[in-house]
Amino acid sequence: MAKKAVASLHTGNAGRTHTKCIKMVKSPKTGAYIFQEEVVENEKAMAYFK
Repeated sequence: MAKKAVASLHTGNAGRTHTKCIKMVKSPKTGAYIFQEEVVENEKAMAYFK
């Protein structure tokens, strides 16, 4: 049976100040597209994509 681990990590508002951003970039080595994932603060999310 699956466990709900995410629900136990949220304590107050601490879990809502960050956002997981996924950006698609082109690899300089192969030319294929890859996905870069990073957890950033909500205020810095738009700057991550620029």
